[in-house]
Amino acid sequence: MTDALPARSQLVAARLREAGITGEIRVLPDAASTAALAAAALGVEVGAIANSLIFLGDGEPLLVMTSGAHRVDTAALAERLGLARITRAGADQVREATGQAIGGVAPTGHPAPIRTVVDEALAEYPQLWAAGGTPHTVFPLTFDELVSLTGAPVVKVD
Repeated sequence: MTDALPARSQLVAARLREAGITGEIRVLPDAASTAALAAAALGVEVGAIANSLIFLGDGEPLLVMTSGAHRVDTAALAERLGLARITRAGADQVREATGQAIGGVAPTGHPAPIRTVVDEALAEYPQLWAAGGTPHTVFPLTFDELVSLTGAPVVKVD
């Protein structure tokens, strides 16, 4: 029931429905603001957590949907994307770009489109879990649904 969801998660749920994704947003009793915490709460491998990390690519927001088992190699990713530099966004920059807090950034539901890439390693998992707009909310989806939802290219990020 989406009425019981936080407002930010209601927006994400609406975007998921519009995209034809049937996975329901789940509210967790404790914050799952890291891939390890989310994996433990859900009883899944950390690699199946689709981490939403916001970077600045040449000063513009860049959403990297990466496997919770990976660290993003910003230098290698910048080269692959033809960017001079990728740096980690600060908390205020994340909220400004996404309308969501670090630890709860969903792959959708942002105030404006954000350039996005999807980690190729996520394809290894039959079911992924992504943040639902807050550190307490998550939802399931497949790799193909994630790629379709974001309209993002699939790249190697580590």
